[in-house]
Amino acid sequence: MAKRFALIGISILTGLLSTEVYAQHSGGATTNINGTTNTITTAVPFLRISPDARAGAMGDVGLATTADANAQFWNVGKIPFAEKKYGISVTYTPWLKDLVPDIFLAYIAGYAKFGQDNNQAVSASMRYFSLGDINYTDINAQSLGTGKPREYSFDLGYSRRLSPYLSTGVSLRYIHSAIISGLGNFLDYKPGNAFGADIGVYFNKTTELEEDRKTNISLGAALTNAGSKISYNSTHKDFIPINLGLGAAYTYQADAYNKITVALDFNKLLVPSPLVDKTTGAQYYPEKSVVSGMLGSFGDAPGGFSEELKEIDISAGLEYWYQNQFAVRAGYFYEPATKGDRKYFTCGIGVKYNVFALNVAYLVPSGSGINRNPLSNTLRFSLMFEFDKVDKKDDGGSDE
Repeated sequence: MAKRFALIGISILTGLLSTEVYAQHSGGATTNINGTTNTITTAVPFLRISPDARAGAMGDVGLATTADANAQFWNVGKIPFAEKKYGISVTYTPWLKDLVPDIFLAYIAGYAKFGQDNNQAVSASMRYFSLGDINYTDINAQSLGTGKPREYSFDLGYSRRLSPYLSTGVSLRYIHSAIISGLGNFLDYKPGNAFGADIGVYFNKTTELEEDRKTNISLGAALTNAGSKISYNSTHKDFIPINLGLGAAYTYQADAYNKITVALDFNKLLVPSPLVDKTTGAQYYPEKSVVSGMLGSFGDAPGGFSEELKEIDISAGLEYWYQNQFAVRAGYFYEPATKGDRKYFTCGIGVKYNVFALNVAYLVPSGSGINRNPLSNTLRFSLMFEFDKVDKKDDGGSDE
């Protein structure tokens, strides 16, 4: 209980009482005034937590990998290329498992294809982030009550194949964040609400080499969480984690039994970088509109172009399939030290049988203190069902 008081209650309360209110970036690092660390922070960072155990085992790559029910999170434009007509996925992710037992992210997503040659799809997902039951304390460790902070989002998407190799999609999202509850009128606080949108594009081409041998190259791009700011009080509004991602994947199928994929993703937050007041040396976030903040994010880093490059996160992953039934995965995620310092290896396995698939991911422990990843030493599970509807007009055959 003491850990919960110190690590969660005090940090949330003192953060909301400060004049510059910004949610902590999921990397765990904070900004300082000497310029050595300049981490970009946003509100509702739970929107950027990977809810997919398959991608989680591959260093959090997912923009250009093969489409499944979790494409709604990574790139909604991938869904028309899913192998099956219908799919649903459920994922459970413990959070800060080494410290507290009741913080978790739950996620459910699904899609349904329709139209001529199943070239269109509708999709939806919901994520729910629970911070457990928290005992709030002030900076003197005096109790201020208890609460049940919760955040969730819900989105709907539509995607369409434009050609045999290209597809695109869009989704709309509603976000609700109630990170303080149980404190009555102690703070100028209200739950935050926001709206966002995703736009995704996906290119996928397979080349047949000879019998049972083929290659596949896919490219993906996605703009996610582009939308309104979110406010927790009457005076200030925060950016949500608007993100631009570019990815590529290459698959080589050696024969009917063995297949390997290499994937690489680049991600950048399209929100303002912290600036430094030349008089006081203190860091602050400039007041900008959403559009101005997005466009300006490509050139507003105090350190110039070299610092802009450091705001790009890199994910790399490998996936090996045997008989399209058993998978082994590994990956690496890299974020520069001055922008959050998240660096970790991941691994995992996958099992597929008929319409059922189970994916498991493990994040190898890394870092220490505030730089320790919240998912260190944690297993994530995704349960997936993908299937085709039986077409009675074809004497019970598949409609694909």
